[in-house]
Amino acid sequence: MTKMTMVQSLNLALRQEMEKDDRVIVLGEDVGRDGGVFRVTDGLIDAFGENRSLDTPLAESCIAGMAIGMALYGLRPVCEIQFSGFTYLNFHQIECHASRLRWRSQGKLTVPMVLRAPYGGGVRALEHHSESREAFFAHIPGLKMVIPSGPRNARALLVSAIRDPDPVIFFEPTAVYRAFREEVPEEEETMPLGSPQVIQEGSDLTLISYGAMMRPTLEAAATLKEKDGVKPEIIDLLTISPLDDSPIIESVKKTGRAVVVHEAPRSFGPAAEVVARLVEKAFFHLEAPVARVTGFDVVIPLFSREKAYLPGPERILGAAREVLNT
Repeated sequence: MTKMTMVQSLNLALRQEMEKDDRVIVLGEDVGRDGGVFRVTDGLIDAFGENRSLDTPLAESCIAGMAIGMALYGLRPVCEIQFSGFTYLNFHQIECHASRLRWRSQGKLTVPMVLRAPYGGGVRALEHHSESREAFFAHIPGLKMVIPSGPRNARALLVSAIRDPDPVIFFEPTAVYRAFREEVPEEEETMPLGSPQVIQEGSDLTLISYGAMMRPTLEAAATLKEKDGVKPEIIDLLTISPLDDSPIIESVKKTGRAVVVHEAPRSFGPAAEVVARLVEKAFFHLEAPVARVTGFDVVIPLFSREKAYLPGPERILGAAREVLNT
């Protein structure tokens, strides 16, 4: 296996799916000649030509609308929005059409499209370039909301998303794009959408996170184990919607304590949904209130202050120790 960054593994997924299936089309701003703003689509136009790696106008609503039309007529478009903060401009197309067409047509039509976008802070970007608005899409019936956390699961999840018969919103953590490498197999690998993964087994505390926040969560878990003698269990959600809560419920029934971590704003975020399900399905197993470590209910600051906004290992450690001592 070759060690890859997330950018490289996503490129591998796109390249292999385009080789296997002529219906797979990549489209978006600068995805062709420039290879995408983060170079995820680098080289695809040379390998597959301009008809399958399409540079579009600077018009996010148009990009989503084109992808919906392509999907309805038998293609499998993968459209790139340069930053998730620009997805507001295509929200109408996604909510009013992509998510509803299976229901509207009583199952006669499906929309097998993927909308990719980098999300999140930590790279000193400008306004509208660092949002974490996954809750917007997770709240819409008919959509899948997927967020990988590393190169290997990013490749496997993107392949599954491309092959899915329904629309998938695929947020890629910008801070992880080139932060580290993992071994990624050259041969085909997929992961089921909607299935969290227990990435470390433990007995004292359940740590739940996803996307870019998995790295500080793992750092906090290592400190807890080394300095506190605590054995945390760690769950990577991978898919925000649909959310299979059974691994989370079973874990908390075992540990009795939980901390949920994400960088999106606190109120009405994915952590709140996880906490609600724990209260509904594991209440009598809880030994302490479930803690949330999240971004704040403000617009994410510009780069000079974003470090104070984003959850880090120390904030996660503080919440974990409070839960453990309750």
